[in-house]
Amino acid sequence: MSDLKQAALDRAVGLPCWTAPSNAEHLSGGITNFNIKLTDQGADYVVRIGEDIPLHGVMRFNELAISRAAHTAGLAPAVHYDEPGALVLEFVEARALSEEEVADPARLPAIIDMVRRCHTEIPKHLRGPVLTFWVFHVLRDYCATLDDGGSTHCRALPDLMAKADALEAATGAVRLVLGHNDLLSANILEGQGRLWLIDWEYGGFNAPLFDLGGLATNNGLGEAQELAMLEQYFEQAPNPTLIRKYTALKCASLLRETMWSMVSEIHSDIDFDYSAYTSENLARFDAAFADFKAA
Repeated sequence: MSDLKQAALDRAVGLPCWTAPSNAEHLSGGITNFNIKLTDQGADYVVRIGEDIPLHGVMRFNELAISRAAHTAGLAPAVHYDEPGALVLEFVEARALSEEEVADPARLPAIIDMVRRCHTEIPKHLRGPVLTFWVFHVLRDYCATLDDGGSTHCRALPDLMAKADALEAATGAVRLVLGHNDLLSANILEGQGRLWLIDWEYGGFNAPLFDLGGLATNNGLGEAQELAMLEQYFEQAPNPTLIRKYTALKCASLLRETMWSMVSEIHSDIDFDYSAYTSENLARFDAAFADFKAA
């Protein structure tokens, strides 16, 4: 076990909310924080160990506020305890879905419904300050961070930012909802006859089409599934204007994931192959942007 993982485990076990913690173990997943499962007084919990990450716009006060509201809205596990750098959640008997399972036509409509409830129900329960997640600001900030850090990707940045400007212009005006903004299959759990949505690090007010685009690109939805998703979410067949805006934000979602990984290549201490992740997402972005330009 690495020193960082051991330190996170020790921190989780040593929190003052426990009576007699036992069976502490790292969970898989988590590429910006450590997740530790443990037992106390017959109940299981997940401890998320992670500080603020300003480079990625991750602020733990924001994650805490949205986590609490998401639980009240019936979408996420309850918060048991929090302190700076540590968030304790009740453990739920559920497993993360695979990309193929998210895209399964028998399951996808329920996931789309959960995303819509995220957008509309969580804001009713939010308290205190909450961030806005505007992907084009994120991209510009990532560009400056990469330039400042002497990234190996600096030569590609002018072209990528020109494409980001074109996508922002195509997006136009938006309606704000409370977005999850990181709809990887690993953040969608299934168990006890229901779905759960977890990991609110990047949560914040955003356009609904960003989440829908992220859901599609992160989980390999086909074109017919995307159109059906838009029709289900908006309760009417999508018109060309909506499809154009959706395609722009879908591309922006892929570019954000790509540049997030580029920044992580030079700034993250977590053991993860960010270089390969960058290459994978850049290829997906290039293909999606080519389709956007051809439309």
